[in-house]
Amino acid sequence: QVQLVESGGGLVQPGESLTLSCAASGSIFAIYALGWYRQESGNPRELVALITTDDTTTYTDSVKGRFTISRDRAKNTVYLQMNSLKPDDTAVYYCNGVIRMTGGGSFRNYWGQGTQVTVSS
Repeated sequence: QVQLVESGGGLVQPGESLTLSCAASGSIFAIYALGWYRQESGNPRELVALITTDDTTTYTDSVKGRFTISRDRAKNTVYLQMNSLKPDDTAVYYCNGVIRMTGGGSFRNYWGQGTQVTVSS
């Protein structure tokens, strides 16, 4: 089994910063990519940022220049540094991993439980 555990959500005011963390654990053979998605009530889940095994990063346009994704390979952990937060960033943020388990098989998507980020004055 593979588990993704997020931390770092909370309530902040507009313009403030927040850092999310997600640690992957379990029977991991390889990680192709780690990323963050978010979902507002009633809307589909959308990609926020992604980092692949070669450290290529991808960001949705609305967060470019404000959010930074990074990873600690030794800890199988991905971070999302969020600066200049806006009310529109309010959502449940989900960690995603494209991971291959030990014992063979293909890469699969795994999800964390989600962490609430609320930006409000």
